[in-house]
Amino acid sequence: MRCVIARFPFDLVKGEVEQSMSGIAPEPVTGVSVTIAGRVFPVMQVGEVITRQNRRDFTSGEMRRALTRLGFTCHDACPVNPARQAWGDEDTPGW
Repeated sequence: MRCVIARFPFDLVKGEVEQSMSGIAPEPVTGVSVTIAGRVFPVMQVGEVITRQNRRDFTSGEMRRALTRLGFTCHDACPVNPARQAWGDEDTPGW
């Protein structure tokens, strides 16, 4: 499938993307992610590997659209839970 990422045209094939990511260890997911061969990768890591471009040159939206069009399942970023304050719980009696 032909797609444009960071103003450069790429001919991407699902099998080639899977093969490119087969020997790569997934980084911790902090944003949008994609499932490839049963493993979850950040879309920016996948974009860097398959395009050989710096991550600053493309957006996660560009990669998400391209990977979705190839048939991969993309996931939104996990919501961040606010940290609990250590000095005061509602469940503990006050002074």
